[in-house]
Amino acid sequence: MKFTKMHGAGNDFILIDNRDGAVPETEYAALARSLCRRRLSLGADGLIVVLPPSRGGDYAMAFYNSDGSLGEMCGNGARCIARYGYEHGLAGETQRIETTAGMVIGRRVGPELYRVRLNDPTVLLPEVTFPEEDGLPPCAYAELGDPGIPHAVVRLDKWEETPRAELRELAKMIRFSPVFPRGANVTFWAEVEPNHVKAVTYERGVEDFTLACGTGAGSTAAVLRLMGLADGEVRLDYPGGTLFVTAEEADGKIKDLYLTGPAVTVAEGEVLTY
Repeated sequence: MKFTKMHGAGNDFILIDNRDGAVPETEYAALARSLCRRRLSLGADGLIVVLPPSRGGDYAMAFYNSDGSLGEMCGNGARCIARYGYEHGLAGETQRIETTAGMVIGRRVGPELYRVRLNDPTVLLPEVTFPEEDGLPPCAYAELGDPGIPHAVVRLDKWEETPRAELRELAKMIRFSPVFPRGANVTFWAEVEPNHVKAVTYERGVEDFTLACGTGAGSTAAVLRLMGLADGEVRLDYPGGTLFVTAEEADGKIKDLYLTGPAVTVAEGEVLTY
């Protein structure tokens, strides 16, 4: 099976082109679990399957987390597939990508720099509180697209200084809180200066921190804009690299989220066992 390995600011993916339908959809979840295993296989945060379009796009994208669960969409993954689509002649510099959460527009900015228009927030709450006995900090909450990608956004000014095991345990408690029936990705952020934050995201389906999260960046920027803590372009420094998000506000609603960052091809090859 031929594959391409790519990453967006360290958030890495195995991409397979299945427009010919050679791999049955029933095998996608198992394939993700197998190929994404670190050290035992190719290793990645998720699997991206390129599919033929069915809703007016140039092509479709199915995204599976490393545990085999279906993801609604992936911002860094969308930028990577946009590069793949451009370089393999599936679309021009601007392309329409069908995802589970809705249509995503991708654009080539440079050889390794791509921008995607993320799904607009369908839910955006400035504050969510947990039961007092849980001892969890309040957070904001966002869902991008429909069905929405759930994100808890937590200001934690000293997250970098918090022991990683302690930070991971806090993220898990929030991620699995009954307050979020579908679970939630969890992004911790700290302000560096206006319109500039440091962030890290604990992702559903990976069940750990990743080096970057595109929809986490978009959700965080949307929350900051909603709360009046940012305007214009927001810079988000993740452990794996820097992402930029712009957002517009109209009538109290946040829309037109654009995510810009690197889309890097790591390797192309053929996997023999999976």
